[in-house]
Amino acid sequence: MSQTIEYFLAPSSPWTYLGHNRLADLLKDTGVTVRLFPMDLGGKVFPATGGLPLGQRSAQRQAYRLVELKRFGEHLKMPLNVHPKFFPVSADLAAKLIIAVQEKEGSVAAMVLTGLILSNVWVDEKNIADPETLKSTLTSANLSPEYLSLSEAPWVLDLYEQNTISAIDKGVFGSPSYILNNEIFWGQDRLDFLSLRLTTG
Repeated sequence: MSQTIEYFLAPSSPWTYLGHNRLADLLKDTGVTVRLFPMDLGGKVFPATGGLPLGQRSAQRQAYRLVELKRFGEHLKMPLNVHPKFFPVSADLAAKLIIAVQEKEGSVAAMVLTGLILSNVWVDEKNIADPETLKSTLTSANLSPEYLSLSEAPWVLDLYEQNTISAIDKGVFGSPSYILNNEIFWGQDRLDFLSLRLTTG
């Protein structure tokens, strides 16, 4: 029976960026499908689960986060600017765009778009809250710029809200989180455990 990974994410998260392409490779290697759940992490998930926005964390936690980002970027040989020009940034519009594309084009197209959006923040220093940036990203993903207008449709906003509620209900508290058969794997550094579960059951 085909399995599906539930992929809960915030499209501005550096940890999601570090894991995204490896998740895509895992899907190809295993033939498993994915369903993306862009969620309102900072606005609703953090307050409901005890998380703090970056600026409200202690100086020690903020400093160590930078160490870990640099460490993982080098280890994974991935370009990563730990002080991007546009961060923190509102991810709502990007999240809704991913939802709209997934509903109309499927998860494969949504995965491609998500990867480009994440790179916008952490590699190319682009503002993903800017509609023009997202229009250009759609073009790069071979998708119609008209999806940007569709992302403001009420049904997309409803799905964004449902994703956020589902994240909280399922015990998700950070991005990325991967759920397989109701088991949560939090963080890009848990992808090896997710891979193991897929291959051994």
